[in-house]
Amino acid sequence: VQLQASGGGLVQPGGSLRLSCAASGSFLSIDAVGWYRQAQGKQRELVAFVNSGGVTNYADSVKGRFTISRDNARNTVYLQMNSLKPEDTAVYYCNAHGRRIPGLMFNSWGQGTQVTVSS
Repeated sequence: VQLQASGGGLVQPGGSLRLSCAASGSFLSIDAVGWYRQAQGKQRELVAFVNSGGVTNYADSVKGRFTISRDNARNTVYLQMNSLKPEDTAVYYCNAHGRRIPGLMFNSWGQGTQVTVSS
């Protein structure tokens, strides 16, 4: 299962971006998708995730500013990022896990997309 992350870029503080994570390949279902980020010199951290039931969770640092959503028909998950701050600058990665065939799971990572928040 391949994940294609896109939507990063350079934005001024207070601005918005929407990241997309599109899944392709052969699979039965996607159980959960998460967005992670890794700032330079720091460990990768979970930003937000959504499971197959639509339950979402967010890191405290992004609550109220970021929204994760999924379009099951398009096998795509979005991360809407508003009120961006310089500390949101990082490479953002999506991760998905689910079932390829009964009894065989998958866990895939996208290639990362750079988000830079700077004036």
